[in-house]
Formats: sequence, C-alpha cells, structure tokens
Amino acid sequence: MRLLRGLLGGLLWILAAVVGLVAVILCVTVILLPLGLPLLGQARRMFTTSVRLMLPPALAHPVKTADKNARKKGRKAKDAVPDAVGKATKRSRNPFRRRSTILG
Repeated sequence: MRLLRGLLGGLLWILAAVVGLVAVILCVTVILLPLGLPLLGQARRMFTTSVRLMLPPALAHPVKTADKNARKKGRKAKDAVPDAVGKATKRSRNPFRRRSTILG
C-alpha cells in the first residue's frame, strides 16, 4: 500500500509540475492572466496533495494521529487506575480527620 501511495504521489507531482508550467506560461501573456491564476492555484493544491500522499500518515495528518494516540493513552490510564475515584471519596469521608481549631 505504501508503494502504491508513493507511486501515485510521484505521478501527481509530475502532473502538478506540468500544470504549473502551463499556468506560468498563461500568466506571462497578459490576456490569458485570468485563466493562469486559477490554474496556478490548482497546481499548488495538487503539489500539496502529492506530498501528503508520499509522506507517512503521522507526518501527513499529525492532528489525527495525535488524537488517536491520546485516546489510546487515556484508555490505558483508565484501565491502570480503576479505583482512584473510589479511594479518593473514601478518604474524604474519614470521620477521624483532624480539624483546625481557632485559639482564642
């Protein structure tokens, strides 16, 4: 799968380079400037998509992978300390705790 994504990203990168070259040529001629500018934007989007295809998922979408890792860590922490809340409430209900007295 990684090889296929890399190959697809490479082909898209070459296509984006050709579209960018055509867009620059259109932008040079002042009459075709309105056609060249949107085509240049499309070439830029194609470049970014091709680079994302070639990168590993952790670098291409860092927020998504960080969110997945945070959820996994949260589940592991929850399983590791199941009775933390129960123990804390039991300690707070201790009738023999010290109370501060005001000297007067």
